[in-house]
Amino acid sequence: MASNRSLLLTSALVVALLGYMYADSLVFLFSRWVGTEDYSHGIFVPFISGYLIWQSRRCLSQVSGEKSWVGLAVIALGLMLYVVGEFSTLFIVLHFSLWMVIVGLAIALLGIRGAKAIAFPLGYLLTAIPLPTFIIASLSSQLQLWSSSLGVGCLQLVGVMAFREGNVIDLGTVQLQVVEACSGIRYLLPLASLALLCAYLFKDRMWKRVVLVLSSIPISIMLNGFRIGMIGVLVELYGKGAADGFYHLFEGWVIFMVSFWLLIAEMALLARIGEVKSQGAVFDRLTWRDQSEASAHQAACMGPGRIQSSPRHAYLCSVALLAPFTLFSTVVADRQESSPPRTAFVDFPMQINGWQGSPFPLEPQYIDALRFDDYVLADYRSGNKQPVNFYAAYYRSQRKGQSAHSPQSCLPGGGWEIASLTQRDLPMSQGMMQPLNVNRAVIQKGDQKQIVLYWFKQRERHITNEYLVKVYLLWDAFSRQRTDGALVRLASLVGPGESESTVDQRLQEFAVVAGRELTRFVPD
Repeated sequence: MASNRSLLLTSALVVALLGYMYADSLVFLFSRWVGTEDYSHGIFVPFISGYLIWQSRRCLSQVSGEKSWVGLAVIALGLMLYVVGEFSTLFIVLHFSLWMVIVGLAIALLGIRGAKAIAFPLGYLLTAIPLPTFIIASLSSQLQLWSSSLGVGCLQLVGVMAFREGNVIDLGTVQLQVVEACSGIRYLLPLASLALLCAYLFKDRMWKRVVLVLSSIPISIMLNGFRIGMIGVLVELYGKGAADGFYHLFEGWVIFMVSFWLLIAEMALLARIGEVKSQGAVFDRLTWRDQSEASAHQAACMGPGRIQSSPRHAYLCSVALLAPFTLFSTVVADRQESSPPRTAFVDFPMQINGWQGSPFPLEPQYIDALRFDDYVLADYRSGNKQPVNFYAAYYRSQRKGQSAHSPQSCLPGGGWEIASLTQRDLPMSQGMMQPLNVNRAVIQKGDQKQIVLYWFKQRERHITNEYLVKVYLLWDAFSRQRTDGALVRLASLVGPGESESTVDQRLQEFAVVAGRELTRFVPD
């Protein structure tokens, strides 16, 4: 009894230590779960995993007292990832670090066989972790095109005249834009997570469960295309209001429920293939799905008694490892950095080699979201040409939630969509030994087109890849105690009668003259 009480107290201490260490990443996770529909399922995942582990309590109570010191190694690796995530400002690394620490603690407490008995619930926790932004942006962009094509196909099938240009559906009097929120990714991710759970509960062969999980991808894409087609029909009948507000949300909810019932129907159909089983056997209690697996599960759970001392000794050592590391994490989070002196952007010249600038402020909601320390935003004109919009955001110390992020995630806004994204070398400017390598994005909204150049100035480096920025953040934080840097972005509209090459030339000319001034405000 006293042993069980000490185990509960130790576990409470573990929860407190992990909660303190990973507080920022847990707050970020929760904000994604409740703030975005893409991961609205995430808040349920820990409870589902906890219930599945509780279902395995009989098996866990019979796990033998095998040595499980390997859990310490897993925890140590997870804590190393914690340091990497802190210095590189990558929340996904911190989330994965916390997951590895949890897995290591499970191994230390239950042993290898005990951890195997709850392998799925532990692995299922990964479905609650948001994917990196660049993956979401790329996937969403492709899904938008597929959904638009399917939506137009559905409309034409029922006799509605519709044409597609990119992700815009032209109904003649009304144009429907399939924006990122309608790409279908908010169906794909929750449905894939649900399909994975259904496959675990599905009492049948492995190949059938794999088919079930993979089928969630085409189901979500096709039903989202059907939803867009249905919205088009309603707009044709009742006007543009049918595409907004309650109707839009209600249609989305109905489609998701239809996709769920399609998964149930698919399970029933797969159960009829091969061996004849009773219909109720498809949804039996939470056990392994066939006889061979059931035998393996029973063998894994067989042992001489309850959890014995060796795993608990390893578990206590794991806690002893976490406690001092929690203090170290405080030092990492509160570290002081040596940022060099610089000139504030308020003094950035508004006249540069014939370019006349007009500054204007960012809206407060963008300032709160971007969390930079200083910025400049201005339109520069040379003669009667289209202006060049210049934006630079400086970060004195880049931390979690306060670091330069790729414009790829925010360029598709206000109806703008990325048509192409490439890299380009700009001519060498004074003080630069090599050409400036930048990202070049072409964004479109209807007949309007804009060209955007952007790069990351991180200390003396000019970088185009957001994740290479994270590598240098990690290196410079250790070697130089510096993580200061900036994002620089130039943009200009393709005016009437202008070609893209003309706009490229205009942007390159301004990039050269602005680059000469930039070092005073973003020091090397």
